Amino acid sequence: MIDDFLKYLKVGKGFSNHTVKNYKIDLEDFFKYVKDQKVDASLVREYLKFLYEKKYSSRTISRKVSTLKSYYKYLESENIIDDNPLELISNPKIEKTLPNYLNYEDLERLLSAPDITKKEGLRDALLLEMLYSSGCRVSEISNIKIKDINFKDRKIIILGKGNKERYVFYGSKCENLLNKYLEKEVHEYLFTNKHGNRLNERTIRKIVEDNAKKARLEVHVTPHTLRHTYATHLLNDGADLKSVG
Repeated sequence: MIDDFLKYLKVGKGFSNHTVKNYKIDLEDFFKYVKDQKVDASLVREYLKFLYEKKYSSRTISRKVSTLKSYYKYLESENIIDDNPLELISNPKIEKTLPNYLNYEDLERLLSAPDITKKEGLRDALLLEMLYSSGCRVSEISNIKIKDINFKDRKIIILGKGNKERYVFYGSKCENLLNKYLEKEVHEYLFTNKHGNRLNERTIRKIVEDNAKKARLEVHVTPHTLRHTYATHLLNDGADLKSVG
């Protein structure tokens, strides 16, 4: 039934490939542990104890519990099971951590790290600037196509979570980099490798991390760091909290 469930998530719920893949991994991990045993609340608690002993974070464990709850709720709705073994299982409390973001000085060092005299450096500079100035998620940046960009109004149509479309805007610095970049590179997708293929999320994360090291930043920087930085700087400059969200 796992394949049917994953298909339901993708087609019925409109989840992204990345999200569906995470659901699949969580379910495979659980059933690898369960093997041929009958799944009940007691066995689920044993599995959670196993995860804690393996030093999984409470955030990861909570996600895995949510995956199992969704799966068994689906089985219930399809009349595959009568008793839901996850009914009495609670999600663990998640430790609250402050969002990681860059101050203005560190941000400038990061954005200036790529060598824009080189083709890949120009791409990386545009990528970093786009992540910051648009506030896009890494998956959204990866999927931007040239046809999605409105050059006149400096805005891009983005397909976000749940296949919902929205516009994001970029600034004049990003515009200048974009124009220079497109003089050298024009493919279907905006960000590509040397073969003209779309940059995947893993590669984008590595580009961000490599340039953070080049900039000698002491904090760990990811694409999500730039998304938080975008939101934080907007709030610092007086933006309304609802508009940032």
